[in-house]
Amino acid sequence: MERLQFTGPARVFDCEEDAFEAVEKRDIAEGCVIIIRYEGPKGGPGMREMLATTAALYGQGMGEKVALITDGRFSGATRGFCIGHVGPEAAEGGPIALVHDGDTISIDAEAGTIELAVDAAELDKRRKKWTPRSHDYQSGALWRYSQTVGAARQGALTHPGARSETHVFADI
Repeated sequence: MERLQFTGPARVFDCEEDAFEAVEKRDIAEGCVIIIRYEGPKGGPGMREMLATTAALYGQGMGEKVALITDGRFSGATRGFCIGHVGPEAAEGGPIALVHDGDTISIDAEAGTIELAVDAAELDKRRKKWTPRSHDYQSGALWRYSQTVGAARQGALTHPGARSETHVFADI
């Protein structure tokens, strides 16, 4: 990467499709930090991949001119200033759920930091107003998955016993 630090105003999307639509319409400003939230293990559900959006940004020549933060995931083909697997995810009320359009975000890849330039009192006010998003699946496989999946840092486990399982792939 050419840049290891990035600071800019947030452009917030609550799903990958809305972000992609804004990119298609060329409605993304150079220098912004794109936030795609509610795409994590519970919110997606399933931790969807954001490759379409990053590929479209690069196709427009914007790949090095914006940053992207998501609670979703990226593949090995993703390029640019992209941070994925953010947790706790938005669906759990993590800090990514509290970001508003225009908030200044600073990223320092060398220091390993992401800073949201919003004071603690304002964040507390936002946290108190936050409510979990509703969804259109009230039962079935997606509902069960969203209710049982763990955080991305745990490997998106869907049952408690999985944390203690071990797998040996000595012959591979």
